Amino acid sequence: MRLASTQLASVLRAALRVLGMTAAVALPAVASAGAPAARLLIGTYTASGSEGIYLHDFDTETGRLDPRPRQVVKAENPSWLTLSPDRRHVYAVNENGPGQRDAVGRVTSYRIDPSDGRLQEVNRVLSLGSEPTHSGISRDGRYLFVANYSVSPDPGGTLAVLPIDERGALRAATQVKTGRASQVDGERQVSPHVHSAVVSPDGRTVYAQDLGADRLYVYQYDPARPEAPLTLDAVQPSVETPPGAGPRHLVFSRDGHHAYLTLEMTGEVVVYDCVQGQLVQKQRVSLAPPGFNGKNGAAALHLSPDGRFVYVTNRGTDNQLVAFAVDASSGELTLIARRSTEGLEPREFAIDPSGRYVLIANQRSNKVVVMKRDPVSGRVGETIQVLPIATPSDLKFE
Repeated sequence: MRLASTQLASVLRAALRVLGMTAAVALPAVASAGAPAARLLIGTYTASGSEGIYLHDFDTETGRLDPRPRQVVKAENPSWLTLSPDRRHVYAVNENGPGQRDAVGRVTSYRIDPSDGRLQEVNRVLSLGSEPTHSGISRDGRYLFVANYSVSPDPGGTLAVLPIDERGALRAATQVKTGRASQVDGERQVSPHVHSAVVSPDGRTVYAQDLGADRLYVYQYDPARPEAPLTLDAVQPSVETPPGAGPRHLVFSRDGHHAYLTLEMTGEVVVYDCVQGQLVQKQRVSLAPPGFNGKNGAAALHLSPDGRFVYVTNRGTDNQLVAFAVDASSGELTLIARRSTEGLEPREFAIDPSGRYVLIANQRSNKVVVMKRDPVSGRVGETIQVLPIATPSDLKFE
């Protein structure tokens, strides 16, 4: 017979009384069934009812989020969240810009309480650009690299380098980098638009994906130069993408031998080999099904925890999560399946720590959808839960 924790405690106390022992004897703690095994941070846009960052408990056994947030952190447009390497701090870009309640781009540092995961603000600094949309952190935790997208063509997108002190506080930017727009698309590429900043697995290189330039800028990282830790790579200063493709996000394989890039405007994924520190293109794969004539909007991509699968979201009129198998030797992708995200504008997603669930932030339909994932086949299956939340933009497990 299986007893609940309270019943078990009563039985033990009764047994102690029978044995002539006092009930004050310490009893072993009994964990409550269904206790959450993970905590999820949800970044949002705040112009349509959201308040900022939401902290929710996630049960890795049932695949369900507690609908009641553990904490709500009020902030303006904390659209992207970056955890420090030691997972003691989280950095949120405040994607502000002209015409918004706060017209100035900012970045905020929060300390994570190790006992309950709650966030406490450390400080906030300027991002030295508008609409900061992404950030990456150096492997040593000393610098945050902030991608200022900048919707407006003047001054255009920039990459800002923000030092981090020993307390996890951000300092004023020491470097600002920018490029030149390709101007292939007369509406979206008339100026630079830095969409992401990604650190290589060995920590020596920072890649800045510039949607407006159709390029990935390659910077060497040298912490021995505290005022200017980034310099353009002398051998491969940039990687060109197809004209009008609009590079967005980049991820590396676990061994660092391959990299995967979303091309937002053409709705594709590019596979690169990493050869002696340089990216060499080897494959381009379309996200949309054959014959698709709608609007593309390739967005987020992540590898599965074991590195065997790559998942990518396509937005626009497609709104699907696309699953690929990764060839273990070549790194090339093979389509497994396409799955509706059951919402509009799937901006970001996350695979939970157990690897058995995928959580998708459907920005324009105001919900986070939890789906079951088969770690063996890589396929994404039934919907477990739909959590209403206004304009979710990023999902990070603490």
